[in-house]
Amino acid sequence: MDVFITGTGWITALGAGLAEVWDAVLCGTAAPVRELAGPPGHRAHFAAPVPANLVDSVARNPRLRRSSNISLFAAAAGLAALTDAGVDPASAGKCAIIFATCDGGVIYTRKFYDQVVRDGAGSPLLFPETVYNAPGSHVAALLGLDGITYTLVGDASAGLAAVELGVQLLASGQADQCLVVGAEEADWILCEAYRQWRLSGSGVGSNRGALIADGAAAIVLSREGRYRLQSVSCGVPFFRQSEAAASLEAALGQLRLPVAPARVISSANGTFVDRAEQSAIEAAYGPGIPVIYPKISLGDPFGAGALMQIICAVQSLRQDPEGSVLVPVIGLNHQAAAAVVS
Repeated sequence: MDVFITGTGWITALGAGLAEVWDAVLCGTAAPVRELAGPPGHRAHFAAPVPANLVDSVARNPRLRRSSNISLFAAAAGLAALTDAGVDPASAGKCAIIFATCDGGVIYTRKFYDQVVRDGAGSPLLFPETVYNAPGSHVAALLGLDGITYTLVGDASAGLAAVELGVQLLASGQADQCLVVGAEEADWILCEAYRQWRLSGSGVGSNRGALIADGAAAIVLSREGRYRLQSVSCGVPFFRQSEAAASLEAALGQLRLPVAPARVISSANGTFVDRAEQSAIEAAYGPGIPVIYPKISLGDPFGAGALMQIICAVQSLRQDPEGSVLVPVIGLNHQAAAAVVS
């Protein structure tokens, strides 16, 4: 069954406008980086944050007034995607929501367990925001959508797993449209964890590891439209970093592309992913395919990264509709996957 992308929306460290942020990506403009507040005496951590004014409107909603940043980002991106698709939530029919994340609501989780350690009990006001499916439930309630709602947790590949699930829901008739949202929020404890794992950079200007970022991205999947989701692979797991290239190559094989893609929207982020992705793409299609690197500009909002790549693919097709665009994704600790948009 043909599946199409009919709407897109994102909240990024460089802004929320589709054309505005895409132009910045093409120019290699880097998002502003700031130091995150941490405990006294702790080493410095840096991230690319989303400007607070981008979520002011959703933050005023009574339901979201106590929500963590990740829920605000998800709600704003989801609403933007539905608006771009011309979908009125009040008459959306069987519209499913699939939310993807990697680390979830780390800010409230840290605060909650800090209270547990310090006081022996955590605030019941904080606890609901610590669960992984809180952002998805907020999006559904805010938009008044009462269809199927799923939350998928993984690494950066979770976004494509959510897209694949959306395709299955459309094909089975369980949904007429599917809103796929990925979101992530940055916090000093998250930066510390990824630095301990040697997966994030040590500071501003570091080229050894990912620049952790805030952000959210959303797409609307339907059975009719202009931008076709030509193919999406199942995730192919890997258990060592040295196996990542072979896993992505297997995922690319599932796409069964008759010709090489016109360009690639890369998931490279300054880690082992960069070399593994290049190796797999050259093995599958040969060298010389133009590659765009959005994470140079946007940083890496892990759970939202794959959907941001898909939005970049759509934006590139708006400028040049010829050929297809490959979206490869290698997660940091789980699996590789890929999709093609035409």
